[in-house]
Amino acid sequence: MLRVLAVDDEEPALGELLYLLRADPRIRSAEGATDATGALRRIGRALEAGHDGEEAIDVVFLDIHMAGLTGLDVARLLAGFARPPLIVFVTAHEGFAVQAFDLEAVDYVLKPVRRERLAEAVRRVHDLVHAAPVPVGPLCTPEQVPVELGGVTRFVAVDDIAYVEAQGDYARLHTDQGSHLVRIPLSTLEERWADRGFVRIHRSHLVALDRIDELRLDGGATSVRVGTAELAVSRRHARQLRDLLMRRAAGRP
Repeated sequence: MLRVLAVDDEEPALGELLYLLRADPRIRSAEGATDATGALRRIGRALEAGHDGEEAIDVVFLDIHMAGLTGLDVARLLAGFARPPLIVFVTAHEGFAVQAFDLEAVDYVLKPVRRERLAEAVRRVHDLVHAAPVPVGPLCTPEQVPVELGGVTRFVAVDDIAYVEAQGDYARLHTDQGSHLVRIPLSTLEERWADRGFVRIHRSHLVALDRIDELRLDGGATSVRVGTAELAVSRRHARQLRDLLMRRAAGRP
């Protein structure tokens, strides 16, 4: 069962969050803190106690807008520790999902908090805390992208993304189930996902190499088919892409 710390500088919101958390059978204990300083002191005791200690904390449900240090500041500080507690952001503001993604938050729950949505966040945490250990490396570390759908934050697995389309400062993620617009430049995703098999084929497109079904040459033009989409390949990227596909077909890295 999970040991939880909830942090919110608005006492009514904190009380409601603690009430919902304590009603979940997967929660063993749920404490509250009304400011970042108190939260950091409590987390410090948990880290000193170790994961199996009496004062250990598995997850912090963290508001973003607080007086003094913000929730994002707290998450950045915790990222410097070897085994920090997991983070779930609970906020009334939709505009921080990208920062939450960068800070490797487990989930991003919007206020007012609904019981069903909070239960989903607890499930994500529970699954991570009790999951069997897996090898750590760039190709096996799970990664998800937060996307907004009708006021609800969903997380799309990078492995489910077939290709990405640039749309100004935004990027549209295309999966088999549909597409999602996120405020992340294509150049940022290109750098971040290079070790996951994503390659740039055009200034407007980033493609998962193993999702390419066909390479087409028509006169001097090159294109690829990814599912039902046909995407142009720029001259600048055509030769590198052909080499990568040939190496993949030959079973070479």
